[in-house]
Amino acid sequence: MLMKMKKFIAMFAILAVLAPTAANAQNEIVKDTLLRANTDTLMKHIRVLSSSEYEGRIAGSQAYLNAADYCADVLASYGVKPYQGEWGQYFEVEYNEIENCNFNTYVNDNDTRTQYVLGRDYVCGSMTGRGYTNAPVVFCGWGIDNRAFDEYAHVDVKGKIVLCLSGVPDFLPGRVTDSYATLRDKAAVAKKHGAVGLVCINMSETCRFFEVQHYAYCGEGEYMPTFPVVQPTMEMGMRLLANETMTLDSALNMLKTTMTPQSFHLRKKFEININAKYRPNATTANVIGYLPGYDEKMKREIIVVGAHLDHVGMQGNTVVFPGADDNASGVAAVLECARLLTSNAPANIEYNKRSILFVLFSGAEFEELGSSIFVSNFPQLKNVECFINAECIGMGDSINVLGNKRFPLLWEIANRNDSISTKSLLHGYKTMPTGDAVPFTMVGIPSLVFTNYMGNNYVHVPSDISENINRDILTKNASLMAEVVYELSLGDYQGRSFKSRRYKFE
Repeated sequence: MLMKMKKFIAMFAILAVLAPTAANAQNEIVKDTLLRANTDTLMKHIRVLSSSEYEGRIAGSQAYLNAADYCADVLASYGVKPYQGEWGQYFEVEYNEIENCNFNTYVNDNDTRTQYVLGRDYVCGSMTGRGYTNAPVVFCGWGIDNRAFDEYAHVDVKGKIVLCLSGVPDFLPGRVTDSYATLRDKAAVAKKHGAVGLVCINMSETCRFFEVQHYAYCGEGEYMPTFPVVQPTMEMGMRLLANETMTLDSALNMLKTTMTPQSFHLRKKFEININAKYRPNATTANVIGYLPGYDEKMKREIIVVGAHLDHVGMQGNTVVFPGADDNASGVAAVLECARLLTSNAPANIEYNKRSILFVLFSGAEFEELGSSIFVSNFPQLKNVECFINAECIGMGDSINVLGNKRFPLLWEIANRNDSISTKSLLHGYKTMPTGDAVPFTMVGIPSLVFTNYMGNNYVHVPSDISENINRDILTKNASLMAEVVYELSLGDYQGRSFKSRRYKFE
């Protein structure tokens, strides 16, 4: 499948040019058959994609390409064709395979080491360097060296390991803190001052204080091959600062109340040994399937339905980030939408007049890289009527469809279908499309993002497993999305005015 295909950077053959069409008034549609997603089918896809076989599906890994093959096989079984004869839109990403890490602390050389466990107490930064480091430690707050707030001014970190906090302080303006927000930012600053490693305590509120959390994207900048970057849990951070000049709580409190640096040298030393294999140009791919429209004129108009397939991978042999909700649930919804709209559809529904592209993006965990590449390299953008995205739809207590602030007419289709069937849509908030929808909206393509409300309990953590999926909200979300795509495929909605469009397409 994907690995057997010719590698290319997403240049598509040109479809017939869509003639300008004036926007028509939206007609009310009463469907004879409401499309209902099958819960067991959705859960099957989620269980498969979040299994250890696919190793967290990080872009650049062979395991991700294997997961892409699985999705292409599913789409093919529903009668969806590879777009222009190719399932894969290939591109390159940086990828760091972290094979193992040991992290110990001690005070005196003859002391017994306190050993910490990869995946339980800490993870490595995604672009960590490799090798062995054994050095004294300096706590440097948030790792900022701006002269307005210089946490390196009164400490010597040369030849030492810097211990810091993730994020940036909210009492400083963005012009001061923007250059220190990511792990890569903090590591570059520490190395500039002569440090030999960085340990950055995870202070995020999106995970429990005792659970590791991992992000594939850690900022822009050069790869530092021998500079280790480790991220402990908040609980481990408390242990690292126990019996030191300040505890984690007291250091954080002093930083926030005095708004002045509180850097100090630790009694402890850190010993870190990391095995990692870095590849700056690893191969990954978007998966693109094509369902042609049945109307001779309207088939030139395209509905894009998408979700990102990649997640944040694994470390060592046992630390897997399954990504069941993020975003195997969204992928499952796209696959189920394809089933409901193809030869598996109910016998009494009308076939799609418009063509549909089913796109599963890679590189979303690298700042929406895959969707950006798709939009940048698809010459028929003027033929794309809208984009429907599924992002983490398997948790929470209600359906949240983002985009009503920017695209109210498109959002109203979801609202109306929800009132007929699912009756779970969140109201009362004005929202913009996010994530993989952003590259589409930047070129004026109306977009909606199907997600959930109050469901961000397992962001990039090992406990994002299929057993934690809310099957009811998953099924309702996937059903509503399929109903919206079906209505859009019939052609009544025309949200893009080709005569008054502000955007120029090359």
